Amino acid sequence: MAVPFDQLPGMIWFDGKLVPGPEAKIHVLTHGLHYASAVFEGERAYGGEIFKCTEHSERLKRSANILDFEIPYSVAEIDAAKRLVIEKNGMKDAYVRPIAWRGSEQLGVSAQGNKIHLAIATWQWPSYFDPEQRLKGIKLDLAEYRRPDPRTAPCLAKAAGLYMICTVSKHRAERRGYADAMMLDWEGRVAECTGANIFFVKDGKIHTPIADCFLDGITRKTVIELAKRRGFEVIERRILPDELTSFSECFITGSAAEVTAVAEIADWKFTPGTITKQLMDDYTAEVQPKSRAA
Repeated sequence: MAVPFDQLPGMIWFDGKLVPGPEAKIHVLTHGLHYASAVFEGERAYGGEIFKCTEHSERLKRSANILDFEIPYSVAEIDAAKRLVIEKNGMKDAYVRPIAWRGSEQLGVSAQGNKIHLAIATWQWPSYFDPEQRLKGIKLDLAEYRRPDPRTAPCLAKAAGLYMICTVSKHRAERRGYADAMMLDWEGRVAECTGANIFFVKDGKIHTPIADCFLDGITRKTVIELAKRRGFEVIERRILPDELTSFSECFITGSAAEVTAVAEIADWKFTPGTITKQLMDDYTAEVQPKSRAA
């Protein structure tokens, strides 16, 4: 049986101090727990180096600002804290989770005077999906919930509350035998998966939804850059579900998923091909520490 996350060995950086993981606790009457006033990042370290470390720290700060609070640490301080945790825990290849939240000084919708906390944890985490299935292509369900209209939620923040419908959708997908679910946006257009962005291939060109009601993922941007380096045309546009029959390949991207091929989305079928495989290989090479990859 796996060790529960609240019992994982190692150190967690908590409000400027390193504490043993099982001792990193918050009170049950914490605003972030009751009202989802929390933002976080998901990052990976490869060979002891955190990929796009500063970009993730900058996004964490932006997400907090969108939720109307200021993290009391600079981007450079957050970067240093993440690297310290990786070093102290002796991890080379690991997942990195910074999270910031409103504390427990006041419990109610309004909590402007609450202390802002920041914690950073790391743990060993292999591929998000089965490595063999990543090449053959995973199966996706079609989620019932949709990504909300940007006028109704802080969609461009990596905020805890936005993942509520993702958990519900992924659980439903797993019960039905799928690895994940693809979500539509509030107007019924293709948006993303529960924790990853999505791409399609048609006639040698790569198509992906416009990221205006969901996160423009750091991995998403990296893969777009890698594709353009290879000379592939990348088209960001509105994609309707009815179009899915016209695409030959499909893949998803994210810090956890990295680049993963998709074989099915509900009744739509895809064949993982040369473009998906090339970008999987290019991304693997890209995330390696440059000193080691040289």
